[in-house]
Amino acid sequence: MTLPSPSHHLTDALIQGYAAGTLPEAVNLIVASHVSLCDDCRAAVEAAETLGGALLETQDTAPLAENALDRAMAAIRGTAPEARPIRMPKSDPVIPAPLADYIGGSLDNVRWRPLGMGVKQAILDTTPEASARLLYIPAGVAVPDHSHNGLELTLVLQGAFSDEDGHFARGDIEVADDSVEHMPVADISEDCICLAVTDAPLRFNSFLPRLLQPIFRI
Repeated sequence: MTLPSPSHHLTDALIQGYAAGTLPEAVNLIVASHVSLCDDCRAAVEAAETLGGALLETQDTAPLAENALDRAMAAIRGTAPEARPIRMPKSDPVIPAPLADYIGGSLDNVRWRPLGMGVKQAILDTTPEASARLLYIPAGVAVPDHSHNGLELTLVLQGAFSDEDGHFARGDIEVADDSVEHMPVADISEDCICLAVTDAPLRFNSFLPRLLQPIFRI
């Protein structure tokens, strides 16, 4: 069965930053994961990369030393590891390819940590400029009402959720900043799994989430 194309997409700034290779690791991860699920954004990234390549061709280049290639090849031969058989992990239909290495290839390998009300998270290992986490939200459950101190990107991997900005299903990405206040609610039909990335702590409106925020690193 062919799944519908995503209806919520990346911003131009995220596409250009991804094509230029200037995004933090966590942001790069969620953009790559969305691009793997969205033909429209994949085409936009390819167009941005083509434009960037064309601009580079117009720049002046510095001549290489005569033995530069020989020295580079010698370094590669001297440091190349011994070839070993490659064991491909079993693919998980929920997990986009760019995300697979971060969780051991499958949702079965994720070490979830409970947050309350059945909601769970798993923080992924990325550089400190931004944080990435998997979120598991049971069907019908709401995430506490919050705003943002920076950027929050949320990519739906399974199920769907709704909030003040609309309905987000598999492959959709929500881009929220400090102007957005919302309370995402998972659809009643299926548990929702998302990849979420933030570059600053969330701003919760109620006391208990604010109290627990340092413990759960959100």
